Amino acid sequence: MSEKLNQLKEILGEVSDLQHAGSVLDWDQNVNMPSGGSEARGQQLATLGKIAQEKSTSEEVGRLIDDLKQEFEGADSDDASMIRVAARNYEKAKRVPAEFVAEQAIVTTRSFEAWVEARSKSDFSIFRPHLEKVVELVQKYVSFFPPADHPYDILLDDYEPGMKTAEVKEIFNNLRPKQVDLIKKISSVKQVKDDFLNKKYNEKKVWDFGEAIITKFGYDWNRGRQDKAPHPFQTTFSVNDTRITNRFETDNPLSTIFSAMHEAGHAMYEQGSNPAYERTPLAGGTSLAVHESQSRMWENLVGRSLPFWENFFPELKKTFPSQLDGVSLKSFYKAVNKVEPSLIRVNADEATYNLHIMLRLELEIGMVDGSISIKDLPEIWNAKMRDYIGITPPNDAQGVLQDIHWSYGSIGYFSTYALGNLVSAQLWEKINVDIKDLDDQIRKGKFDSLLGWLREKIHIHGHKYDPQDLVQKVTGSKIDSAAYVRYLTKKYSDIYGL
Repeated sequence: MSEKLNQLKEILGEVSDLQHAGSVLDWDQNVNMPSGGSEARGQQLATLGKIAQEKSTSEEVGRLIDDLKQEFEGADSDDASMIRVAARNYEKAKRVPAEFVAEQAIVTTRSFEAWVEARSKSDFSIFRPHLEKVVELVQKYVSFFPPADHPYDILLDDYEPGMKTAEVKEIFNNLRPKQVDLIKKISSVKQVKDDFLNKKYNEKKVWDFGEAIITKFGYDWNRGRQDKAPHPFQTTFSVNDTRITNRFETDNPLSTIFSAMHEAGHAMYEQGSNPAYERTPLAGGTSLAVHESQSRMWENLVGRSLPFWENFFPELKKTFPSQLDGVSLKSFYKAVNKVEPSLIRVNADEATYNLHIMLRLELEIGMVDGSISIKDLPEIWNAKMRDYIGITPPNDAQGVLQDIHWSYGSIGYFSTYALGNLVSAQLWEKINVDIKDLDDQIRKGKFDSLLGWLREKIHIHGHKYDPQDLVQKVTGSKIDSAAYVRYLTKKYSDIYGL
């Protein structure tokens, strides 16, 4: 290994350490920190972010990258890929002043605490001034870059490298009418019953059941943990420390089980990243769409499948005998896949979920280009919910305040959820070709082959390949909606007798 490569890896390793230290503070803010600590926490995150930004954009890093790009030109090794990704990150990061990174850390820390209060009181006015400042900073961030086809392209690229707003719109415009048509067909037939899902369930038993499931999936508790937070999420401090959070909703108690599967899907991706990539730009998932493909696969394609519940339903029934008395496996399977308009994105069924994402994409684009005023956001949200989903939120908590992302300044993120659904179905078709008895394995509660396939084809590569290249490498095509439409159509035709 060349001396210059060693020097670059050492600096980037220190940047990674600083960023992960910030992630620890962020995790603690969600899980443990008293609300009074927000001001100090914002300053701490600002300091770490500023140091990391200054270190990662130093002239020394720029010189090392330029020299190494020439040295490794045309190579296809891990080191060559690391240099390519590091160069891309450097070109973006050097445009953003360290002072801006510090300011954004302080603003979003305050914004998060305001969101928590606003959501608990269902009062958007508490969050509004903070969101206005967050969006102002997002627009300022966009201004640091050369003009793009659309200003939203710059934000989207942070989460889905190389993807353009126009591409996402085209994918969604092709997908939307097919999903709407399926939903209309479902709405014309007899609805399935799910009243038994909304009974009172013991919180600890639900929590423990979810943990038992993800243990069987392969979530490594020696390198992970699950804690409570206002909004479920996964965070990575290293390949040997990937944590998840969850929550319990009294009016939707079994959602905790599906959230555990979802977040464990993210965490297992991170746990499967090549350990040799630790403390380099290649560590972790290649993009949020690919990340979401993992979480949505374990939550939905596995966790809401009939073979899955053929294995787990008898034990669930033993755990909750009074709630599930007289409920058959088929009835339960249909209930957890019921299609109906719903207010909350994270609890939406597979047939309507992407419509929630399309709604948010339109709002984010409007906020970024200035065509939507923040003060009008609740009203516009409610109007789009009527147009897209057919229902109107009764309050802000169940409407515009339901998601945590904007409080953190994570604008450009939401479309990756729907893209992840599409990728999950593309991968699923390929997995079923390679593992011909997959349903039988799931029926027996065995997930080793599935996790092993994902480890080999997706997880181990970390960030070595760009997302579209990785999807094409594994499935033979770039991100496309056809497989997902086939999956939804077959599944719901069987459930609803279409």
